[in-house]
Amino acid sequence: MRDGFPSAQQVCGRIGIVFDPWQCGLNRCILGKARSGLYAADTVLLSVPRQVGKTFDVGGLVFADSIINPGTTTVWTAHRFKVARESFNEMRSWAKSPLLGPHIDYDDITTGAGNECIPFRNGSRIVFAARERGAIRGFTKVRRLILDEGQILTEYALSDLVPTMNQAANPQIIIMCTPPKPTDPGEVVTRIRREALAGESDGVLYMEMSAPPGSAPDDRAAWKKANPSYPKRTPARAILRMKKLLSPADFLREALGIWDDVAGGAIDLARWGACRDADSAVSGTVAIGFSLAPDLSRAAIGVSGRREDGLGHLELVEYRPGTSWLPGRVQEMAARWKPCAVVLNPSAAAGAVEKELIELGIKPKPGPGEHLLHVVGGREWAQACVALSRDVGSSGLRFLPAQPLDDAARGAAKRKLGDSWAFAPKDDGTDICPLEAVTLARHGFMTHGLAVPPDPFVLFG
Repeated sequence: MRDGFPSAQQVCGRIGIVFDPWQCGLNRCILGKARSGLYAADTVLLSVPRQVGKTFDVGGLVFADSIINPGTTTVWTAHRFKVARESFNEMRSWAKSPLLGPHIDYDDITTGAGNECIPFRNGSRIVFAARERGAIRGFTKVRRLILDEGQILTEYALSDLVPTMNQAANPQIIIMCTPPKPTDPGEVVTRIRREALAGESDGVLYMEMSAPPGSAPDDRAAWKKANPSYPKRTPARAILRMKKLLSPADFLREALGIWDDVAGGAIDLARWGACRDADSAVSGTVAIGFSLAPDLSRAAIGVSGRREDGLGHLELVEYRPGTSWLPGRVQEMAARWKPCAVVLNPSAAAGAVEKELIELGIKPKPGPGEHLLHVVGGREWAQACVALSRDVGSSGLRFLPAQPLDDAARGAAKRKLGDSWAFAPKDDGTDICPLEAVTLARHGFMTHGLAVPPDPFVLFG
């Protein structure tokens, strides 16, 4: 494999950018080329803690590439405009150096909000943008795409960005992230990392800087393991400031680069993302499930059934503050759609409305004109959770995209229940009742709906 780094390092040296040893090793990997002359890795994922120097490193490579290859377009994006602007300001300050005078006319740099761009005399340019929908859709022949804040990069945003590179010669995507929080939409980096560690990737470079799992936040040897810039470039004071201001879990992610135990999550987030379908619609009988937040601050109603193509369908129909509205809404839905079952878990907060539902004609033993109330026990609830997780893993279902449902899936962990497990929130601030609602609905349909003759109609079109 050929190495494109020596020429980049030589150019960087001429313009005053000097890399540390760890950066040199990383950059050789990033710029490594196959016999074809193309990058061996057209996709790069860097999982790096805060205060390490990743912007300096990748920014240096981009400057060198812009000088070596005239007419190169690089797009540098972040989820937040503020972060993209900070990266622009840092690299704009480099352009003030007299060493860059032959390559950049400082007065040509555009600084207007949303139009930040560093142009080079040879026709190259570095464009900075927030990942707003369609923000760079008009760009073509983007040679290098830098995606900062990768821990909040969604598959939807990525699908908007990647086509900008289709006409470029030898393009490369570099994603930079810290380990995602449970509530971050980190399905892209989670998927790429999982596939890389499993040896399932082709043309992907994954680099992770992290302390060993289980490291103590005060362990300065762990600081050095995670951050090769400590203590020379990143002083202890900077890390101590993060430790003071961040929660213990966030400090382990942000400062020590330690990922949550992905395998311990209740939902495979990469496959969860693949189950989203904005056009999904149920055909025929449905079941209704509902759940209440433990503090009764919110409630959710979900439905499940089967699509015309045979795949399972999930939908979060309601997710609102409070709980007083829920029994009446469930009764209204039951009267309209005549579900095969309405399902609740009485051991959770939803048990508080069981009596009211029975009074409204939704009963375990319904009479004429009434509706079946299916009350799950603990073992049955565990079976429902495991079944939904399995169906997601096998891509055997589809669901309409809904942010509260995505948040609940990301925030769901496994809680031991007997000899099995059930969904539980990863932390006290996560509400997973939307996931619980569709899980109960799915269980109700699989238990009662498959025996009901199909009645073709579309409920939620």
